[in-house]
Amino acid sequence: FFSSRRRHTRSLCDWSSDVCSSDLTAPPAGDFQHQPVLAAELQEAFAGLSACHPEGRSATLLDCTLGGGGHAALLLEAHPHLGLIGLDQDPTARAAASEALARFAPRVAIVATNFADFEPDQPLQGVVADLGVSSPQLDRPERGFSFRQAGPLDMRMNPNAGETAAQLIDRLDETALADLIHAFGEERLARRIARRIKEQGPWAVPARPRDTAALAYLIAGCYPPAARRGRLHPATRTFQALRIAVNRELEALDHLLQRAPDWLAPGGVLAIISFHSLEDRRVKQAFLNDPRLERISRRAIKASEAEQQANPRSRSARLRLARRQAGEAASASRRSPAPP
Repeated sequence: FFSSRRRHTRSLCDWSSDVCSSDLTAPPAGDFQHQPVLAAELQEAFAGLSACHPEGRSATLLDCTLGGGGHAALLLEAHPHLGLIGLDQDPTARAAASEALARFAPRVAIVATNFADFEPDQPLQGVVADLGVSSPQLDRPERGFSFRQAGPLDMRMNPNAGETAAQLIDRLDETALADLIHAFGEERLARRIARRIKEQGPWAVPARPRDTAALAYLIAGCYPPAARRGRLHPATRTFQALRIAVNRELEALDHLLQRAPDWLAPGGVLAIISFHSLEDRRVKQAFLNDPRLERISRRAIKASEAEQQANPRSRSARLRLARRQAGEAASASRRSPAPP
């Protein structure tokens, strides 16, 4: 999967010349306003960045999921000598981040890529990833991530590349689609839902456009009437499964967990925010079993009650932290791949 993709391997200095030019043709940022979750906790995790180079050289942090630049702005503000490389495959997010981080421009490089395709050529003092879909992506019906409003069955993080959700549904047979919904959505009615979806197909024919609302209505009909009125919409798990598959999110996360420890200088911090159990289990096991890493937080860090009240989407956020170890354990792990 990853070996056929183009790798980006330039340093912060090389990327800095691309900050303005890389997004000149990006769509306007518009109302791409994303409230960063667990902001105080993340700032505390990276409080030592300013002391990474006491001789005056700047530390470098990699933000694997730049989004609108919310976490990045907080860390750049707190650490005046910090250099930051921000990755995002969504052109709208990059445009928003360019505006939000304009005052830090000499210290910021924004790269149009998925973090699975990036390979830094210098040691990093920090790596942060805020996984999943952002609020602005969910709130824009034209992106096709949400069933709250009718929109095309797209769901691509990069709207200019790859297979849409509708095309994925049409390509898979009923059994494969059911397996996908069960594995990535943990949906107990996966077989029934897949059968109904395939019966009502095709979904990617331009002459017969189908939207997210139609798919959500069909999925809800697979549930008994009493189960349709729960806290969780019946289509939630299926939509999650399709989005994960379209964007190959778990493959990208496995790659990050395997490679990121080698990107970090000794003492560097790896911080990952996840939003569902499939992601969090992977992060937890990697931090526990990788000899290159030492867990900073034994348990996942959750949003405070106050934050959950102010930002309901923070309720499912889980932050896990690990530090890059030095010594024999770390050296030995380079000679054999770490478990995903």
